[in-house]
Amino acid sequence: MKIEVQESNDEVYKFTLKDAQLGYANAVRRAAINSVKSFAIDKVTVYENTTAMFDEFIAHRIGLIPLKTPAKGTSDTDEILFTLDVTGPKTVLSEELETKDKDVKVANEKIPIIKLGDGQRLRLDGKAILASSTKHSKFQPGLITYDQQGEKNYEFYVESFGQMPPKEIINKAFEAIKEEIKELQKESKKL
Repeated sequence: MKIEVQESNDEVYKFTLKDAQLGYANAVRRAAINSVKSFAIDKVTVYENTTAMFDEFIAHRIGLIPLKTPAKGTSDTDEILFTLDVTGPKTVLSEELETKDKDVKVANEKIPIIKLGDGQRLRLDGKAILASSTKHSKFQPGLITYDQQGEKNYEFYVESFGQMPPKEIINKAFEAIKEEIKELQKESKKL
């Protein structure tokens, strides 16, 4: 097997996996979608909401905002606190979610959360955790597809949602596959 890179930047990573079986290509895609962990706001506590929207609707929207996920120095037990305290009239954007963490922050600052009318107020806290999309799709770091080119070549297209560069998504997918193989080898020795 061989990898040939066609495009690599902060948003898109295109490469061809050459001389590979279909199962390998699908394993890479599935690992990139299901096994790569990223931060997302998982629990929201609303202290004040005088808008017309339900607390759950706002919490859902906030949970879908991509958060920068550092390549190293994080663990599954980390909880990053985000706060939001705004009064209308205004359109509340993702950049207004504040955190004291210097590494985990909003990936795209211009995502609209809600439009507040005159005097409407929204005050809440959100806790971000590190997880994979097997917990919820909001933890998926990007879109990963492939197209078969000939019998054993697969052209991959990786687009990041902003949590991490697309090349890092693929590298973490390869690491996840390696870990699963190690676990399988360990279990097979018990037979």
